[in-house]
Amino acid sequence: MIKGLFRLAALLAAGVGLAWGVDRWLGGRRRPADGVSVPDPIRSTIEIGVPIERVWVRLADIERQPEWMHDLKWVRLVTPGAIRVGTQAEGLVRILGIGVLDPVEIIELLPPHDYAVRHGGPFRGSGVFKLEALDDGATRVTWDETLIPPVLPNLIGLIQAPLLGRVFQADLERLREQLEIEAITSPA
Repeated sequence: MIKGLFRLAALLAAGVGLAWGVDRWLGGRRRPADGVSVPDPIRSTIEIGVPIERVWVRLADIERQPEWMHDLKWVRLVTPGAIRVGTQAEGLVRILGIGVLDPVEIIELLPPHDYAVRHGGPFRGSGVFKLEALDDGATRVTWDETLIPPVLPNLIGLIQAPLLGRVFQADLERLREQLEIEAITSPA
């Protein structure tokens, strides 16, 4: 029995050591001259068949974001008053099945084109939305999300990118569906 526990502990230690080594190796391959390794953003984009102003109103409405962001379970504003650069909020996000409190701060707000937040929780980073009015009256939304995991950031970041990319794309598709249905049922 004790011999089996020692083997299990040795295997666990070897696995942790291997994961740590791979993470360091990945970080060394990406490390810029300033020594800070930041992953490439996860990019999602979509065209929504409604004018930019309608997309902006929904996208920048922090309290309604859980309606189209599937993994954002709830959100509340921390800073009173009008939404502006510096406004803080917090929400419960499920990242890869793990509930995480995500405090955010708006770092860019240029209606109706640019909206960005900084994530201050265990998964640090930023979310940047760019809206572009298209000639046909539709809107292109580009979402760049950079999330740095709290442990093994290089290894987990490599694993999370394709998974979260699908989640974020599905979020944008949900936003498009909601806005296009609203445009039909309640035209401006």
